Amino acid sequence: MATNHQTHRLDAARRETFTRASLRQLRDSGRIPAVIYGANTEPLPLHVDFKELAKISRTGRAEVFELKLDSGETYPVLIKEIQQRAGKVVHVDFQQVSKNKPIRVKVPLNLTGTAQGTKVGGVLQMQSTELEVEGLPDDLPAEIDVDISHLGTGDKLTAADVTLPAGVTLVGAEEELLASIVLPRVAEADLTSPDAAEETEPADEK
Repeated sequence: MATNHQTHRLDAARRETFTRASLRQLRDSGRIPAVIYGANTEPLPLHVDFKELAKISRTGRAEVFELKLDSGETYPVLIKEIQQRAGKVVHVDFQQVSKNKPIRVKVPLNLTGTAQGTKVGGVLQMQSTELEVEGLPDDLPAEIDVDISHLGTGDKLTAADVTLPAGVTLVGAEEELLASIVLPRVAEADLTSPDAAEETEPADEK
């Protein structure tokens, strides 16, 4: 399984003006308006560099990182929501977390190996690409590696089959289906034949 992530840092600056013109000017200069939400603080408006934000967001929303303000204050946060408009990021919400309190996050699954069933014509179907877990921020992995090489045709991968790091627990049901190996659907060409049509055509009602 993946090792726990290392702490990254994102620099931010307080936002002093809130007009549409000022927001547009920020975005035109490569900055993204943002807000920090937390149990111990009032919502704090700020702005961050788009390129640096993109680097952080690629690791997924289970990634806890340090948000450092230009005033010197530092907050451990998660990405709560990224708002987009016409395919462009226009705003981001950060959630402040306490390193001493467990939090719930959805961690991406990284499937490793080649399922045995796919070697004999089976198809891998993913029902979920992430798993909701709970743990202290420092214990949460950036992703969870899951070896699927043992899966044969007809086999299923459930949440119970995933080995979690120490200190991390499953939030949802153990029966939650994550992936399965199924045979390709039989082509429906035979249904177009006259015999098949007769067999599938309902009898006349009398």
